[in-house]
Amino acid sequence: MRPTELAASPPAEVTGSFADLVLKIRARGALRPIDRWDSGILVSMSSLDPRTPVLVGVGTARTDAEAAELMAMAAESAAADAGSSTSLLSSVDRICVPQGTWSYPDPGRLVAARIGARGAATCLARLGVPQQTLINDGLRAIAVGHVEVVLVVGGEARARARRAEKAGTVAAETAQNGAVPDVVMDREDDFISRPEIDVGLTQPVLQYALIENALGAAENERTDDHRMSIAELWERFNVVARSNPDAAFPGALSAAELATASSENRPLAFPYNKWHASQWTVDQAAALVLCSVEAARFHNIPADRWVFPLVGIDATHAVSLSRRRQLHRWPAMGVLGRAAAEHIGRPLDAVELVELYSCFPAAVRVQQRELGLPLAGTPTVTGGMAFAGGPFNNFVYQAVADMVPLLRAQPASLGLVSTVCGLLTKPGLALWSATPGGAPPLLSDLASEAAASTGQVEVAEEHNGPATVASCTVSYRGMEPARTFVVADIEPGRRCVAWSDAPALAESVVTGDLIGTDVHVAGKEIRT
Repeated sequence: MRPTELAASPPAEVTGSFADLVLKIRARGALRPIDRWDSGILVSMSSLDPRTPVLVGVGTARTDAEAAELMAMAAESAAADAGSSTSLLSSVDRICVPQGTWSYPDPGRLVAARIGARGAATCLARLGVPQQTLINDGLRAIAVGHVEVVLVVGGEARARARRAEKAGTVAAETAQNGAVPDVVMDREDDFISRPEIDVGLTQPVLQYALIENALGAAENERTDDHRMSIAELWERFNVVARSNPDAAFPGALSAAELATASSENRPLAFPYNKWHASQWTVDQAAALVLCSVEAARFHNIPADRWVFPLVGIDATHAVSLSRRRQLHRWPAMGVLGRAAAEHIGRPLDAVELVELYSCFPAAVRVQQRELGLPLAGTPTVTGGMAFAGGPFNNFVYQAVADMVPLLRAQPASLGLVSTVCGLLTKPGLALWSATPGGAPPLLSDLASEAAASTGQVEVAEEHNGPATVASCTVSYRGMEPARTFVVADIEPGRRCVAWSDAPALAESVVTGDLIGTDVHVAGKEIRT
Protein backbone atom coordinates (compact mmCIF):
# COMPACT_ATOMS: atom_id res chain seq x y z
CA MET A 1 0.00 0.00 0.00
CA ARG A 2 1.68 3.17 -1.24
CA PRO A 3 1.54 6.60 0.40
CA THR A 4 -1.03 8.80 -1.33
CA GLU A 5 -0.40 12.39 -2.36
CA LEU A 6 -1.47 14.83 0.35
CA ALA A 7 -4.29 17.25 -0.36
CA ALA A 8 -4.35 20.87 0.76
CA SER A 9 -8.01 21.24 1.74
CA PRO A 10 -10.03 19.57 4.50
CA PRO A 11 -12.03 16.49 3.58
CA ALA A 12 -15.63 17.05 2.57
CA GLU A 13 -18.34 15.96 4.98
CA VAL A 14 -19.67 12.53 4.13
CA THR A 15 -22.65 10.65 5.44
CA GLY A 16 -24.36 7.33 4.86
CA SER A 17 -23.45 3.69 5.33
CA PHE A 18 -20.00 2.27 5.99
CA ALA A 19 -19.82 1.23 2.34
CA ASP A 20 -20.87 4.67 1.09
CA LEU A 21 -18.22 6.35 3.24
CA VAL A 22 -15.50 4.01 2.00
CA LEU A 23 -16.46 4.54 -1.64
CA LYS A 24 -16.58 8.34 -1.25
CA ILE A 25 -13.18 8.54 0.43
CA ARG A 26 -11.62 6.27 -2.20
CA ALA A 27 -13.22 8.29 -4.98
CA ARG A 28 -11.66 11.44 -3.55
CA GLY A 29 -8.31 9.66 -3.85
CA ALA A 30 -6.31 11.86 -1.48
CA LEU A 31 -5.23 12.11 2.12
CA ARG A 32 -4.50 15.38 3.83
CA PRO A 33 -2.06 16.29 6.58
CA ILE A 34 -3.76 16.96 9.90
CA ASP A 35 -1.70 20.04 10.77
CA ARG A 36 -2.78 21.93 7.64
CA TRP A 37 -6.39 22.30 8.67
CA ASP A 38 -6.90 21.65 12.38
CA SER A 39 -4.59 23.51 14.74
CA GLY A 40 -6.42 22.02 17.72
CA ILE A 41 -5.35 18.53 16.72
CA LEU A 42 -1.81 19.79 16.13
CA VAL A 43 -1.69 21.19 19.66
CA SER A 44 -2.92 17.92 21.14
CA MET A 45 -0.24 16.09 19.15
CA SER A 46 2.49 18.26 20.65
CA SER A 47 1.35 17.55 24.21
CA LEU A 48 1.27 13.76 23.90
CA ASP A 49 3.08 11.57 26.42
CA PRO A 50 6.29 10.37 24.66
CA ARG A 51 5.37 6.77 25.57
CA THR A 52 2.05 6.95 23.71
CA PRO A 53 1.95 4.08 21.18
CA VAL A 54 1.06 4.97 17.59
CA LEU A 55 0.69 3.15 14.29
CA VAL A 56 2.87 5.01 11.82
CA GLY A 57 3.07 2.79 8.75
CA VAL A 58 1.04 0.15 6.96
CA GLY A 59 2.02 -1.85 3.92
CA THR A 60 0.82 -4.72 1.79
CA ALA A 61 2.39 -6.95 -0.84
CA ARG A 62 0.84 -9.25 -3.43
CA THR A 63 2.98 -10.83 -6.08
CA ASP A 64 4.48 -14.19 -7.08
CA ALA A 65 6.93 -14.70 -4.20
CA GLU A 66 7.35 -16.94 -1.19
CA ALA A 67 5.62 -15.90 2.01
CA ALA A 68 8.73 -14.62 3.81
CA GLU A 69 9.59 -12.46 0.82
CA LEU A 70 6.05 -11.08 0.72
CA MET A 71 6.25 -10.24 4.43
CA ALA A 72 9.55 -8.40 3.94
CA MET A 73 8.10 -6.48 1.00
CA ALA A 74 5.07 -5.50 3.08
CA ALA A 75 7.38 -4.31 5.87
CA GLU A 76 9.33 -2.15 3.43
CA SER A 77 6.07 -0.73 2.08
CA ALA A 78 4.92 0.07 5.63
CA ALA A 79 8.12 1.94 6.36
CA ALA A 80 7.76 3.89 3.12
CA ASP A 81 4.18 4.69 4.11
CA ALA A 82 5.56 6.17 7.36
CA GLY A 83 8.01 8.27 5.36
CA SER A 84 11.08 6.96 7.19
CA SER A 85 12.11 3.71 5.54
CA THR A 86 15.81 3.15 6.29
CA SER A 87 16.16 4.38 9.88
CA LEU A 88 12.78 3.06 11.02
CA LEU A 89 13.27 -0.51 9.81
CA SER A 90 16.79 -0.81 11.14
CA SER A 91 15.48 0.32 14.55
CA VAL A 92 12.78 -2.36 14.84
CA ASP A 93 13.08 -3.98 18.28
CA ARG A 94 10.55 -6.78 17.85
CA ILE A 95 9.06 -8.63 14.87
CA CYS A 96 5.83 -10.54 15.56
CA VAL A 97 4.41 -13.03 13.04
CA PRO A 98 1.25 -15.16 13.32
CA GLN A 99 1.73 -18.76 12.22
CA GLY A 100 0.70 -19.47 8.65
CA THR A 101 0.49 -22.47 6.33
CA TRP A 102 4.20 -22.18 5.51
CA SER A 103 6.93 -24.21 7.22
CA TYR A 104 9.31 -21.50 8.52
CA PRO A 105 10.23 -22.12 12.17
CA ASP A 106 11.18 -18.44 12.66
CA PRO A 107 9.85 -16.24 9.83
CA GLY A 108 10.56 -13.07 11.76
CA ARG A 109 14.28 -13.83 11.45
CA LEU A 110 14.01 -13.92 7.65
CA VAL A 111 12.17 -10.61 7.64
CA ALA A 112 14.72 -9.07 10.03
CA ALA A 113 17.59 -10.03 7.72
CA ARG A 114 15.87 -8.53 4.69
CA ILE A 115 14.99 -5.18 6.32
CA GLY A 116 18.25 -4.74 8.23
CA ALA A 117 16.78 -5.07 11.73
CA ARG A 118 19.78 -6.90 13.13
CA GLY A 119 18.89 -6.35 16.78
CA ALA A 120 15.23 -7.33 16.53
CA ALA A 121 13.82 -10.06 18.75
CA THR A 122 11.45 -12.41 16.95
CA CYS A 123 8.07 -13.73 18.06
CA LEU A 124 5.96 -16.47 16.52
CA ALA A 125 2.31 -16.74 17.56
CA ARG A 126 0.90 -20.25 17.19
CA LEU A 127 -2.52 -20.98 15.75
CA GLY A 128 -5.16 -20.11 18.29
CA VAL A 129 -3.56 -16.84 19.37
CA PRO A 130 -5.87 -14.04 18.16
CA GLN A 131 -4.31 -11.81 15.52
CA GLN A 132 -5.26 -8.76 17.60
CA THR A 133 -3.23 -10.16 20.52
CA LEU A 134 0.03 -9.54 18.63
CA ILE A 135 -0.93 -5.91 18.12
CA ASN A 136 -1.99 -5.49 21.74
CA ASP A 137 1.23 -7.07 22.97
CA GLY A 138 3.29 -4.64 20.90
CA LEU A 139 1.28 -1.62 22.04
CA ARG A 140 1.69 -2.59 25.71
CA ALA A 141 5.44 -3.13 25.32
CA ILE A 142 5.79 0.31 23.75
CA ALA A 143 3.63 2.01 26.37
CA VAL A 144 5.70 0.69 29.29
CA GLY A 145 9.02 1.41 27.59
CA HIS A 146 10.21 -2.14 26.90
CA VAL A 147 10.59 -1.40 23.18
CA GLU A 148 10.39 1.57 20.82
CA VAL A 149 9.49 0.06 17.43
CA VAL A 150 7.47 -3.10 16.75
CA LEU A 151 6.72 -4.72 13.41
CA VAL A 152 3.65 -6.96 13.19
CA VAL A 153 3.62 -8.80 9.87
CA GLY A 154 2.05 -11.85 8.29
CA GLY A 155 1.66 -13.32 4.85
CA GLU A 156 0.67 -16.28 2.71
CA ALA A 157 1.74 -17.63 -0.69
CA ARG A 158 -0.88 -20.34 -1.20
CA ALA A 159 -1.67 -19.21 -4.74
CA ARG A 160 2.01 -19.61 -5.60
CA ALA A 161 1.97 -23.10 -4.10
CA ARG A 162 -1.17 -23.96 -6.10
CA ARG A 163 0.44 -22.78 -9.33
CA ALA A 164 3.49 -24.92 -8.65
CA GLU A 165 1.30 -27.92 -7.86
CA LYS A 166 -0.56 -27.57 -11.15
CA ALA A 167 2.78 -27.38 -12.96
CA GLY A 168 3.93 -30.60 -11.25
CA THR A 169 6.51 -28.90 -9.03
CA VAL A 170 6.79 -27.67 -5.44
CA ALA A 171 7.07 -24.00 -4.52
CA ALA A 172 10.39 -23.50 -2.72
CA GLU A 173 10.67 -21.91 0.72
CA THR A 174 13.83 -20.53 2.30
CA ALA A 175 15.26 -23.14 4.69
CA GLN A 176 15.82 -22.26 8.34
CA ASN A 177 17.57 -25.26 9.78
CA GLY A 178 17.67 -25.01 13.57
CA ALA A 179 16.12 -21.55 13.75
CA VAL A 180 14.15 -20.83 16.92
CA PRO A 181 12.11 -17.67 17.66
CA ASP A 182 13.05 -15.64 20.71
CA VAL A 183 9.44 -15.86 21.90
CA VAL A 184 6.67 -18.33 21.06
CA MET A 185 3.10 -17.36 21.93
CA ASP A 186 0.90 -20.45 22.29
CA ARG A 187 -2.76 -21.13 23.04
CA GLU A 188 -3.94 -22.95 26.12
CA ASP A 189 -7.50 -23.99 25.25
CA ASP A 190 -8.87 -26.40 22.66
CA PHE A 191 -11.19 -24.99 20.01
CA ILE A 192 -12.91 -28.29 19.22
CA SER A 193 -14.24 -30.81 21.75
CA ARG A 194 -13.59 -34.54 21.60
CA PRO A 195 -17.23 -35.39 20.69
CA GLU A 196 -17.01 -32.96 17.75
CA ILE A 197 -13.78 -34.54 16.56
CA ASP A 198 -15.21 -38.06 16.89
CA VAL A 199 -18.07 -37.36 14.47
CA GLY A 200 -15.91 -35.42 11.98
CA LEU A 201 -16.98 -31.89 12.86
CA THR A 202 -13.49 -30.49 12.35
CA GLN A 203 -13.82 -28.35 9.22
CA PRO A 204 -14.51 -24.68 10.01
CA VAL A 205 -17.20 -24.48 7.31
CA LEU A 206 -19.23 -27.18 9.08
CA GLN A 207 -19.09 -25.42 12.43
CA TYR A 208 -19.91 -22.00 10.99
CA ALA A 209 -22.82 -23.55 9.10
CA LEU A 210 -24.11 -24.91 12.42
CA ILE A 211 -23.89 -21.41 13.90
CA GLU A 212 -25.58 -19.93 10.84
CA ASN A 213 -28.49 -22.35 10.94
CA ALA A 214 -28.92 -21.89 14.69
CA LEU A 215 -29.12 -18.13 14.10
CA GLY A 216 -31.73 -18.52 11.39
CA ALA A 217 -33.81 -20.75 13.65
CA ALA A 218 -33.48 -18.38 16.62
CA GLU A 219 -34.78 -15.52 14.47
CA ASN A 220 -37.58 -17.65 12.98
CA GLU A 221 -36.45 -17.11 9.40
CA ARG A 222 -37.80 -19.43 6.75
CA THR A 223 -35.02 -21.31 4.93
CA ASP A 224 -35.34 -19.35 1.68
CA ASP A 225 -35.48 -16.01 3.52
CA HIS A 226 -32.46 -16.97 5.60
CA ARG A 227 -30.42 -17.87 2.54
CA MET A 228 -31.35 -14.58 0.89
CA SER A 229 -30.40 -12.58 4.01
CA ILE A 230 -26.95 -14.16 3.84
CA ALA A 231 -26.63 -13.56 0.11
CA GLU A 232 -27.72 -9.92 0.30
CA LEU A 233 -25.14 -9.20 3.00
CA TRP A 234 -22.44 -10.86 0.91
CA GLU A 235 -23.52 -8.96 -2.22
CA ARG A 236 -22.96 -5.71 -0.30
CA PHE A 237 -19.48 -6.91 0.67
CA ASN A 238 -18.83 -7.76 -2.97
CA VAL A 239 -19.74 -4.20 -4.03
CA VAL A 240 -17.07 -2.81 -1.69
CA ALA A 241 -14.48 -5.30 -3.00
CA ARG A 242 -15.07 -4.03 -6.52
CA SER A 243 -13.71 -0.62 -5.45
CA ASN A 244 -10.70 -2.09 -3.63
CA PRO A 245 -7.65 -2.09 -5.95
CA ASP A 246 -5.98 -4.75 -3.78
CA ALA A 247 -8.94 -7.15 -3.79
CA ALA A 248 -7.98 -10.62 -5.00
CA PHE A 249 -11.46 -11.57 -6.28
CA PRO A 250 -13.33 -8.36 -7.17
CA GLY A 251 -15.59 -9.86 -9.83
CA ALA A 252 -19.22 -8.83 -9.53
CA LEU A 253 -21.58 -11.38 -7.97
CA SER A 254 -25.28 -10.81 -7.31
CA ALA A 255 -27.21 -12.06 -4.30
CA ALA A 256 -28.97 -14.59 -6.53
CA GLU A 257 -25.64 -15.92 -7.81
CA LEU A 258 -24.22 -16.14 -4.30
CA ALA A 259 -27.26 -17.99 -2.95
CA THR A 260 -27.37 -20.53 -5.78
CA ALA A 261 -25.08 -23.56 -5.82
CA SER A 262 -23.46 -24.15 -9.21
CA SER A 263 -20.33 -25.58 -10.76
CA GLU A 264 -18.65 -22.18 -10.18
CA ASN A 265 -20.15 -21.80 -6.70
CA ARG A 266 -20.11 -25.34 -5.39
CA PRO A 267 -21.93 -26.19 -2.15
CA LEU A 268 -19.69 -26.65 0.90
CA ALA A 269 -21.94 -27.09 3.95
CA PHE A 270 -25.56 -26.03 3.97
CA PRO A 271 -26.34 -23.12 3.57
CA TYR A 272 -22.84 -22.17 2.40
CA ASN A 273 -21.40 -22.27 -1.11
CA LYS A 274 -17.85 -21.55 -2.26
CA TRP A 275 -18.24 -17.77 -2.39
CA HIS A 276 -19.58 -17.63 1.15
CA ALA A 277 -16.20 -18.81 2.44
CA SER A 278 -12.90 -17.02 2.98
CA GLN A 279 -10.73 -17.44 -0.11
CA TRP A 280 -7.27 -18.22 1.20
CA THR A 281 -5.55 -19.28 -2.03
CA VAL A 282 -3.85 -15.91 -2.37
CA ASP A 283 -0.39 -14.37 -2.37
CA GLN A 284 -0.85 -11.57 0.16
CA ALA A 285 1.04 -10.05 3.06
CA ALA A 286 0.49 -7.07 5.34
CA ALA A 287 2.67 -5.24 7.84
CA LEU A 288 2.05 -2.72 10.61
CA VAL A 289 4.76 -0.53 12.15
CA LEU A 290 4.01 0.51 15.73
CA CYS A 291 6.21 2.82 17.78
CA SER A 292 6.20 5.36 20.59
CA VAL A 293 5.50 9.02 19.93
CA GLU A 294 9.10 9.63 21.01
CA ALA A 295 10.39 7.22 18.37
CA ALA A 296 8.09 8.70 15.73
CA ARG A 297 9.55 12.13 16.39
CA PHE A 298 13.11 10.77 16.43
CA HIS A 299 12.60 9.20 13.01
CA ASN A 300 10.95 12.38 11.70
CA ILE A 301 7.67 10.66 10.90
CA PRO A 302 5.14 13.41 10.09
CA ALA A 303 2.23 13.67 12.50
CA ASP A 304 -0.24 13.26 9.66
CA ARG A 305 0.91 9.63 9.36
CA TRP A 306 0.18 8.79 13.01
CA VAL A 307 -2.89 6.69 13.81
CA PHE A 308 -3.80 6.14 17.43
CA PRO A 309 -5.01 2.93 19.06
CA LEU A 310 -7.93 3.94 21.26
CA VAL A 311 -8.88 0.35 22.09
CA GLY A 312 -7.00 -2.93 21.71
CA ILE A 313 -8.77 -5.75 23.55
CA ASP A 314 -9.21 -9.50 23.27
CA ALA A 315 -10.50 -12.43 25.30
CA THR A 316 -8.25 -15.45 25.38
CA HIS A 317 -10.89 -17.80 26.76
CA ALA A 318 -12.15 -20.67 24.61
CA VAL A 319 -15.38 -22.67 24.72
CA SER A 320 -15.97 -25.20 21.93
CA LEU A 321 -19.15 -24.77 19.92
CA SER A 322 -21.17 -27.73 21.17
CA ARG A 323 -20.56 -26.67 24.80
CA ARG A 324 -22.08 -23.21 24.27
CA ARG A 325 -25.59 -22.95 25.69
CA GLN A 326 -26.67 -20.64 22.85
CA LEU A 327 -25.21 -21.79 19.54
CA HIS A 328 -26.15 -18.58 17.71
CA ARG A 329 -24.57 -16.19 20.23
CA TRP A 330 -21.05 -14.95 21.00
CA PRO A 331 -21.31 -13.29 24.43
CA ALA A 332 -17.53 -12.81 24.59
CA MET A 333 -17.65 -10.40 21.65
CA GLY A 334 -20.50 -8.58 23.37
CA VAL A 335 -18.24 -8.13 26.41
CA LEU A 336 -15.56 -6.56 24.21
CA GLY A 337 -18.06 -4.35 22.45
CA ARG A 338 -19.46 -2.93 25.67
CA ALA A 339 -15.97 -2.30 27.07
CA ALA A 340 -14.95 -0.50 23.88
CA ALA A 341 -18.10 1.61 23.78
CA GLU A 342 -17.67 2.62 27.41
CA HIS A 343 -14.05 3.63 26.80
CA ILE A 344 -14.78 5.86 23.81
CA GLY A 345 -18.03 7.19 25.28
CA ARG A 346 -20.24 6.36 22.31
CA PRO A 347 -22.08 3.30 20.96
CA LEU A 348 -20.30 1.28 18.33
CA ASP A 349 -23.05 1.88 15.80
CA ALA A 350 -21.76 5.48 15.73
CA VAL A 351 -18.29 4.37 14.57
CA GLU A 352 -17.78 5.61 11.02
CA LEU A 353 -15.64 2.79 9.54
CA VAL A 354 -15.99 -0.88 10.41
CA GLU A 355 -14.30 -4.10 9.29
CA LEU A 356 -15.81 -7.20 10.85
CA TYR A 357 -13.85 -10.40 10.44
CA SER A 358 -15.63 -12.20 7.62
CA CYS A 359 -14.40 -15.78 7.28
CA PHE A 360 -18.06 -16.86 6.85
CA PRO A 361 -21.34 -14.91 6.89
CA ALA A 362 -22.23 -16.23 10.36
CA ALA A 363 -19.14 -14.51 11.77
CA VAL A 364 -20.33 -11.14 10.49
CA ARG A 365 -23.99 -11.68 11.32
CA VAL A 366 -23.33 -12.76 14.90
CA GLN A 367 -20.90 -9.89 15.47
CA GLN A 368 -23.39 -7.34 14.15
CA ARG A 369 -25.86 -8.49 16.78
CA GLU A 370 -23.37 -8.68 19.66
CA LEU A 371 -21.88 -5.25 18.89
CA GLY A 372 -25.19 -3.52 18.25
CA LEU A 373 -24.36 -2.70 14.62
CA PRO A 374 -27.11 -2.17 12.03
CA LEU A 375 -28.14 -5.48 10.49
CA ALA A 376 -28.74 -3.86 7.11
CA GLY A 377 -25.25 -2.30 7.12
CA THR A 378 -22.11 -3.22 5.23
CA PRO A 379 -19.39 -3.56 7.88
CA THR A 380 -16.33 -3.75 5.65
CA VAL A 381 -13.77 -1.44 4.07
CA THR A 382 -11.97 -4.23 2.20
CA GLY A 383 -14.84 -6.20 0.70
CA GLY A 384 -14.29 -9.10 3.09
CA MET A 385 -12.35 -12.32 3.06
CA ALA A 386 -14.36 -13.95 0.27
CA PHE A 387 -13.61 -11.17 -2.19
CA ALA A 388 -10.64 -9.11 -0.96
CA GLY A 389 -8.83 -12.36 -0.11
CA GLY A 390 -8.46 -14.16 3.19
CA PRO A 391 -4.79 -15.01 3.80
CA PHE A 392 -4.69 -17.63 6.52
CA ASN A 393 -4.27 -16.11 10.00
CA ASN A 394 -3.33 -12.70 8.59
CA PHE A 395 -6.46 -10.91 7.40
CA VAL A 396 -6.70 -8.56 10.41
CA TYR A 397 -3.48 -6.86 9.31
CA GLN A 398 -4.75 -6.60 5.72
CA ALA A 399 -7.87 -4.93 7.13
CA VAL A 400 -5.91 -2.45 9.26
CA ALA A 401 -3.71 -1.62 6.26
CA ASP A 402 -6.84 -0.76 4.27
CA MET A 403 -8.44 1.10 7.18
CA VAL A 404 -5.52 3.45 7.92
CA PRO A 405 -5.61 5.56 4.70
CA LEU A 406 -9.34 6.07 5.22
CA LEU A 407 -8.77 7.26 8.78
CA ARG A 408 -6.04 9.63 7.68
CA ALA A 409 -8.43 11.04 5.10
CA GLN A 410 -11.11 11.53 7.79
CA PRO A 411 -9.11 12.40 10.94
CA ALA A 412 -12.17 12.88 13.13
CA SER A 413 -13.54 9.42 12.35
CA LEU A 414 -13.07 6.12 14.17
CA GLY A 415 -12.26 2.75 12.62
CA LEU A 416 -13.23 -0.59 14.17
CA VAL A 417 -11.47 -3.82 13.20
CA SER A 418 -12.55 -7.09 14.79
CA THR A 419 -10.81 -10.44 15.10
CA VAL A 420 -12.30 -13.91 15.02
CA CYS A 421 -9.99 -16.59 16.31
CA GLY A 422 -11.05 -20.17 15.74
CA LEU A 423 -14.78 -20.88 15.53
CA LEU A 424 -16.20 -17.71 17.09
CA THR A 425 -13.89 -18.65 19.92
CA LYS A 426 -11.52 -15.89 21.03
CA PRO A 427 -12.62 -12.39 19.99
CA GLY A 428 -10.47 -9.34 19.41
CA LEU A 429 -11.47 -5.74 18.80
CA ALA A 430 -9.53 -2.59 17.97
CA LEU A 431 -10.57 1.03 17.55
CA TRP A 432 -8.24 3.38 15.68
CA SER A 433 -8.29 7.10 14.89
CA ALA A 434 -5.97 9.66 13.31
CA THR A 435 -6.92 11.97 16.19
CA PRO A 436 -5.56 11.35 19.72
CA GLY A 437 -8.13 9.91 22.07
CA GLY A 438 -7.33 12.11 25.05
CA ALA A 439 -6.70 9.12 27.33
CA PRO A 440 -4.38 6.11 27.32
CA PRO A 441 -5.64 3.30 25.09
CA LEU A 442 -7.66 0.48 26.60
CA LEU A 443 -5.38 -2.57 26.27
CA SER A 444 -6.82 -5.59 28.08
CA ASP A 445 -7.41 -9.31 27.96
CA LEU A 446 -11.03 -9.68 29.09
CA ALA A 447 -10.86 -13.46 29.39
CA SER A 448 -12.46 -13.66 32.84
CA GLU A 449 -15.36 -11.39 31.82
CA ALA A 450 -15.86 -13.44 28.65
CA ALA A 451 -15.89 -16.68 30.64
CA ALA A 452 -18.46 -15.32 33.06
CA SER A 453 -20.74 -14.25 30.19
CA THR A 454 -20.72 -17.56 28.32
CA GLY A 455 -23.27 -20.14 29.40
CA GLN A 456 -22.09 -23.72 29.01
CA VAL A 457 -23.60 -27.20 28.85
CA GLU A 458 -22.16 -30.68 29.25
CA VAL A 459 -21.54 -32.62 26.02
CA ALA A 460 -21.87 -36.40 26.23
CA GLU A 461 -19.22 -38.58 24.62
CA GLU A 462 -22.03 -40.82 23.38
CA HIS A 463 -25.80 -40.96 23.76
CA ASN A 464 -28.42 -43.63 23.34
CA GLY A 465 -31.96 -42.33 23.09
CA PRO A 466 -33.95 -39.33 21.87
CA ALA A 467 -32.50 -35.86 21.46
CA THR A 468 -33.84 -32.56 20.11
CA VAL A 469 -31.90 -30.97 17.26
CA ALA A 470 -30.47 -27.57 18.27
CA SER A 471 -28.66 -27.05 14.96
CA CYS A 472 -27.64 -29.04 11.92
CA THR A 473 -25.86 -28.91 8.58
CA VAL A 474 -24.89 -31.24 5.76
CA SER A 475 -21.67 -31.78 3.86
CA TYR A 476 -21.77 -32.49 0.13
CA ARG A 477 -20.51 -35.05 -2.32
CA GLY A 478 -20.30 -33.02 -5.50
CA MET A 479 -23.62 -31.21 -5.76
CA GLU A 480 -25.57 -33.69 -3.62
CA PRO A 481 -26.13 -33.55 0.16
CA ALA A 482 -24.15 -36.39 1.73
CA ARG A 483 -23.67 -36.41 5.51
CA THR A 484 -25.81 -34.78 8.18
CA PHE A 485 -24.32 -33.37 11.37
CA VAL A 486 -26.40 -32.35 14.36
CA VAL A 487 -25.88 -30.78 17.74
CA ALA A 488 -28.82 -31.98 19.83
CA ASP A 489 -30.14 -31.36 23.34
CA ILE A 490 -30.64 -34.44 25.52
CA GLU A 491 -32.03 -32.57 28.52
CA PRO A 492 -31.53 -29.11 30.04
CA GLY A 493 -27.78 -28.56 30.42
CA ARG A 494 -26.79 -31.71 28.49
CA ARG A 495 -26.16 -32.23 24.81
CA CYS A 496 -24.75 -34.66 22.21
CA VAL A 497 -23.18 -34.48 18.73
CA ALA A 498 -24.12 -37.01 16.05
CA TRP A 499 -24.09 -37.76 12.33
CA SER A 500 -25.96 -39.70 9.66
CA ASP A 501 -25.58 -40.64 5.99
CA ALA A 502 -29.32 -41.12 5.46
CA PRO A 503 -30.42 -39.19 2.32
CA ALA A 504 -33.85 -38.35 3.74
CA LEU A 505 -32.30 -36.75 6.82
CA ALA A 506 -29.96 -34.64 4.67
CA GLU A 507 -32.93 -33.49 2.63
CA SER A 508 -34.73 -32.37 5.79
CA VAL A 509 -31.72 -30.15 6.61
CA VAL A 510 -31.72 -28.30 3.29
CA THR A 511 -35.50 -27.78 3.46
CA GLY A 512 -35.23 -26.39 6.99
CA ASP A 513 -37.35 -29.04 8.66
CA LEU A 514 -34.90 -30.64 11.11
CA ILE A 515 -34.07 -28.05 13.78
CA GLY A 516 -36.40 -28.44 16.76
CA THR A 517 -37.39 -32.00 15.91
CA ASP A 518 -36.50 -35.17 17.83
CA VAL A 519 -34.07 -37.75 16.48
CA HIS A 520 -32.89 -41.06 17.92
CA VAL A 521 -29.17 -41.28 18.60
CA ALA A 522 -27.30 -44.55 19.00
CA GLY A 523 -23.79 -43.81 20.24
CA LYS A 524 -22.63 -41.14 17.81
CA GLU A 525 -24.98 -41.98 14.93
CA ILE A 526 -28.51 -40.85 14.17
CA ARG A 527 -30.80 -43.80 13.47
CA THR A 528 -33.81 -43.25 11.25
